[in-house]
Amino acid sequence: MGERRAGGRCAPGGRAGGRCAPGRGGSERGSVSMLAAAVMLMVLVMALATADVARALLAASRAQAAADAAALAAAQEMIEPSGESPSAAAARFAGANGAELAGCDCEPGGTEAVATVRVEISGLLLLRSGRVTTATARAVLDLPG
Repeated sequence: MGERRAGGRCAPGGRAGGRCAPGRGGSERGSVSMLAAAVMLMVLVMALATADVARALLAASRAQAAADAAALAAAQEMIEPSGESPSAAAARFAGANGAELAGCDCEPGGTEAVATVRVEISGLLLLRSGRVTTATARAVLDLPG
């Protein structure tokens, strides 16, 4: 006859000496709990990674917007000078958009303004903080000839 189980344990009459067959009963208890814990841990890590990717994409978008604004500000200063240098105008607009001007190729009298900005990606959950993203924008001046 087979083993008799009572409440998940081997019944005393199930086998000689009251023990279960090897590999059954007690050795498998809690295996579903371990599997569930592993799956929950994996879901948590995936959620944290998704949040990090979202923060990085947000910083990249912010950097591109700041680069666009900086290039346009430099181009405007090149067309209609107000006493401020084009690179200073680019730095001011980059800062107003949460970025730092990394470079500006915007010489007075030129035909284009190229601004490169840097934005720090902060608040990362899995990766180490202090990473930066950069963006570059170019504004071409179409001066009447």
